[in-house]
Amino acid sequence: MIGTVYKSTGSWYLVKTEEGKEYECRIKGKFRLKGIKSTNPIAVGDKVNFTLETNNDVETGIIDEIFDRKNYIIRKSVNLSKQTHIIAANIDQVFLLITIDNPPTFPSFIDRFLVTAEAYSIPCVLAFNKIDSYTEIERRAEVMYLKDIYENIGYECIEISAKEQKNVDAIKERMKGTVSMFAGHSGVGKSTLVNAIAPELNLKTKEISEQHKQGQHTTTFAEMFDLKFGAKIIDTPGIKGFGIVDMEKEEVGDYFPEFFALKNECKFNNCIHIEEPKCAIKDAVEEGEIAWSRYKSYLQIIEGDENSYRVDEFKDQ
Repeated sequence: MIGTVYKSTGSWYLVKTEEGKEYECRIKGKFRLKGIKSTNPIAVGDKVNFTLETNNDVETGIIDEIFDRKNYIIRKSVNLSKQTHIIAANIDQVFLLITIDNPPTFPSFIDRFLVTAEAYSIPCVLAFNKIDSYTEIERRAEVMYLKDIYENIGYECIEISAKEQKNVDAIKERMKGTVSMFAGHSGVGKSTLVNAIAPELNLKTKEISEQHKQGQHTTTFAEMFDLKFGAKIIDTPGIKGFGIVDMEKEEVGDYFPEFFALKNECKFNNCIHIEEPKCAIKDAVEEGEIAWSRYKSYLQIIEGDENSYRVDEFKDQ
């Protein structure tokens, strides 16, 4: 039988067939995918083949094949530097939820996520959430500053308030007929946004920890839901850090669209935009045509600065 993985708990997988039947499935023995060393060989969104078996009058499935993925979002596990984690597969678009405060989302995290999405050709929309709470001029200015950076690069940016349901319909409209993934730190409002879009799901939400301005994990495992208006959504656990996986230094710049647009103007074909003379990217940074925060993120990825994406590194700044 063929179906799509809707939920993974690490050992059991909820698989739904095209007819809408759901089966609890597991993997028989070790399951390895070519070229991917991952903590989870099968991810939500994967299309799989499985065989039914009956034990004590209960039908369960054994997954024996995973079909080729069109794409996936993968990251390094924060505590297991050699391990990777596939967050979800076969995605049409990602909504990355960003908050200026409670908790803060830093440009380095945004850029690392976008680089991975670009590498796998997954369109990404930046959703600036909790705008109802940004009454201070400085906070509003920060939202506008970040929007300006990313809109100039070509990313769609939407200001939303999941709590007040502001611009939720705009998100909903973009989701129709697609498989959309919601991502971001714990506490940015993913579950609140899902509940605003599909109240019938009634996902759990929790308050922000005042001590660290970080969210508490409410989604433990990634899970896909079928929505009434003809969309599928993958809700994911809060991502604390986002390590880049299997990317050569020479190719990183290609996943920064504003770098890629200028690379042919560099003097050297193999320019990695650090110490080379007559580098169009460095010149653009100097001229203010490329945001310094983007160039800084690029350098951190090139240098393999794994601490630069962790939320707790910035708590006291």
